[in-house]
Amino acid sequence: MNLAYVLINTDMGSEEKVTNELNKVEEVKEVYGVYGVYDLVVRVEAETMEKLKTAISDSIRTLENVRSTLTMIVVD
Repeated sequence: MNLAYVLINTDMGSEEKVTNELNKVEEVKEVYGVYGVYDLVVRVEAETMEKLKTAISDSIRTLENVRSTLTMIVVD
């Protein structure tokens, strides 16, 4: 299983809306609201690295109200 954590900055006040949309993405396993530089931390899992990249690029980064992301791919 391929695993990544994605740190997300959202437009102000849109954290709940983005969280709801993230929870619709099959590869998204957990979403946490956090205080600090980022607004959300997301755990993403996929069977292959290609599916992981596609989920992040096409399903997460393109969501409305997502301003920026930082992706950390977990290595074994």
